[in-house]
Amino acid sequence: MANSAQAKKRARQAEKHREQNNAQRSAMRTFVKKVLKAIGSGDKAQAEAAYKEAVPVVDKMAGKGLIHKNKAARYKSRLNSRIRAL
Repeated sequence: MANSAQAKKRARQAEKHREQNNAQRSAMRTFVKKVLKAIGSGDKAQAEAAYKEAVPVVDKMAGKGLIHKNKAARYKSRLNSRIRAL
């Protein structure tokens, strides 16, 4: 357990950041799932619209360091290739 005031504050900050990171990561996954759902329904226009909404969110998470930049690129590439295959 944290003994010094500094260690207690860092523990509070770490908990706060962990909750914020989890919320942002969950929101990103929701955007990706919307694209996958649109692809599953076979609606190319809806899938493209959902993809255009998801890309900035994925890029923002990579910029904040929540996911690796290569993982963000992989998400975008795979989603885009599945949309093009419709």
